Amino acid sequence: MALATVPTMASTPVEESPHYRPLYRQVYDSLVRQIAEGAWRPGEALPSEQALAARLGVSQGTVRKALDTLAVEKLIERRQGKGTYVAEHTAERSLFRFFKLTLPDGTRATPTTEEGETVRRRAARAPELKRLGLAPGASVVEINRVRSIDGSPAILERILLPVALFPDIDKRIPLPNALYALYQREYGQNIVAAEEELHADVARREDAKRLGVVVGTPLLHIERVGIGVDGTRVEWRTSRCDTRRLVYAVTLS
Repeated sequence: MALATVPTMASTPVEESPHYRPLYRQVYDSLVRQIAEGAWRPGEALPSEQALAARLGVSQGTVRKALDTLAVEKLIERRQGKGTYVAEHTAERSLFRFFKLTLPDGTRATPTTEEGETVRRRAARAPELKRLGLAPGASVVEINRVRSIDGSPAILERILLPVALFPDIDKRIPLPNALYALYQREYGQNIVAAEEELHADVARREDAKRLGVVVGTPLLHIERVGIGVDGTRVEWRTSRCDTRRLVYAVTLS
């Protein structure tokens, strides 16, 4: 794909002082912007390091350092002997990108969606406007569903999506088990990071009814905001989890 629309670093306006914005970060910003704007689609190959360096007016080493950062952040992936590609959410990858619940022995827990999922469009409430960075009067699509592990209800999910980013998603019933691949493929929304908060809670009447537990059963409450390539807040997901048979597992380094 030609990069005629990509300016060289010499002509790119720099918002921060060069002393605090290394050149490779400027290249990184330019590539992120191009990916966000759809210059390369998910799964599409990027030009070679040499070609990018020539187009951007920088050294190949500078481009390589920017690509290394993109690879660490999983925006791109390198394929041995083939080149560099925009990362693509497969159903499995999107399912487990931020799903951290496993069985106590470390076995991956695969969530499935039960029947009875509801999807509706409505006006966003004040906390939702704030959390998703929306303007007053914006609308959201609310998705409610029960997720099962090994055939037993384990997670209640409420997902809020800005209608402006997902204009017809409420017409795509039933929705797929893994949503991130749909976001990327059909709406160009690639979630690359998440802000997550966890706290302990207990099952209320509605939780108990839908999860098949008694009122007062301990639950893990997870709030996650999915963030797109350009920093847009794409999704607000609330999960209320029965962890009697599950653990929340992460690897820190």
